[in-house]
Amino acid sequence: MEGIIIQNQQSVEDKEWANDWKTIVDIFDLIDKLKSKLQRLDVSYLRELQQEILILNLEKYAWSLQNYIIEKYSK
Repeated sequence: MEGIIIQNQQSVEDKEWANDWKTIVDIFDLIDKLKSKLQRLDVSYLRELQQEILILNLEKYAWSLQNYIIEKYSK
């Protein structure tokens, strides 16, 4: 009986991991799409720098989320 409970718990955790990981991948895809859209704009150099900073901050945050998810499920 205990083995079944552990298997069910692992199955739930596997599904949660898969959902969380898919969300992280989706976030990175959205950042790539945003980067592509921003590159199409004809803006001043200062705005280009601001856009680069925005993208870098989004990527940094997404990487931290990815690390959090890895840590969360590695326990």
